[in-house]
Amino acid sequence: MSRAPVLSVEGLSTTFETPQGVLTAVRDVSLTLNRGEILGLVGESGSGKTVTGFSIMRLIDEPGRVAGGRVMFDGQDLLSISEEQMRQLRGARIAMIFQDPMMTLNPVLSVGRQMCEVLETHKGMKTADARSIARDQLGLVGIPSPDERLNAYPHQLSGGMRQRVAIAIALLCDPDLIIADEPTTALDVTIQGQILFEIQKLVERSGTALIWITHDLSVVASIADTIAVMYAGRIVERGLTDDVIQNPGHPYTAGLIRSVPGRVAPGDDLMPIPGSAPGLAMIPEGCAFRPRCDRALQACAAPVDEQSFSNRRALACIRPLI
Repeated sequence: MSRAPVLSVEGLSTTFETPQGVLTAVRDVSLTLNRGEILGLVGESGSGKTVTGFSIMRLIDEPGRVAGGRVMFDGQDLLSISEEQMRQLRGARIAMIFQDPMMTLNPVLSVGRQMCEVLETHKGMKTADARSIARDQLGLVGIPSPDERLNAYPHQLSGGMRQRVAIAIALLCDPDLIIADEPTTALDVTIQGQILFEIQKLVERSGTALIWITHDLSVVASIADTIAVMYAGRIVERGLTDDVIQNPGHPYTAGLIRSVPGRVAPGDDLMPIPGSAPGLAMIPEGCAFRPRCDRALQACAAPVDEQSFSNRRALACIRPLI
C-alpha cells in the first residue's frame, strides 16, 4: 500500500468576525496524514479541534471563513475547488462523523432511505443491493434488528442509536478520509469499543485515513498512530502516539496526561492543569499556554516557532520537557 500522504494541511487559519473584532480560531495548523493512518487530534474544549475538522471539510459558515493555508487531498487543494466538486467528494471519498448525529440525519426520511441514497448516488447501486449493504452496516455498528431499523425514522431512535446510524452512513462508501468529531462520547463503553474496533478494521482493510477529534486521551492512546495536541487554535505538539504519551514534550501535553484518571495511582489526587484555556478574544502574545505553565520564562512572551525532532516529533515550546 502506498504511504503517500492522502491529506496535507499547510498553514490552515480560520477566523470569525465578531463585535469584538476578527478572532482567530485556528492559526497556522499543519498536518500530514498517510493512507491507513489514524491521527488523534486532542485538546480541551475550545482549543480549535472541531473548527479544524470543519475547515478541512469546507463546512465553515459565516461569519467564519478559512483565512489562509492549503488543504491538499490526494493532490488537489480542497479550498480552491468548486462547491460542486467538494459536494461530490463528501460522502464518497471524504466523510465526517459529527458529534451531533442530527447534522447527518434527515428527520423526514427513513434510515434505510438515507443510507440507500448514499450508495445510489456515489456507487450507482440499485436500491435492493444498497438496502442489503445498509442492513449489514447497521449490524456492524451494533444496531439490533437492522431490518426494522431501516424502516425507522430518526425521531424513533435513541440518541445513541442515531449516532450509530450516522457512523454507519460515514462508513458506507469506504472513504479515503474520515474526520470523526467525538462521535462515541454519548455511547456506552461496550458500543464504543465495538465501533472503534470496526473503524480500525476499515482503516486496515481499505487504507482509509482517519482524524479522530477528542478530549479523551485514553481513546487516542488505544487507536491512534500519531497525535496532534491543540491549544488556543495552534498545534503545540505532534508525534507518534507512544512517544507523546510516554514522553510528552510540551508542558500542556504533560498536563493533559496527568489529568487522566487511569494514569494516577490509587488514592492519589488528580493533577488538573491550573486555570482555564483563554477565550479567542484574550489569547496572550507568544505561547498561549504561558499563563498556566510553571516552566514559563519571560522569553515565552515572544512568538514561539515549532521545533522539529526525530520520528515526526515537533513542539512549539522554547523550554520543552525533552
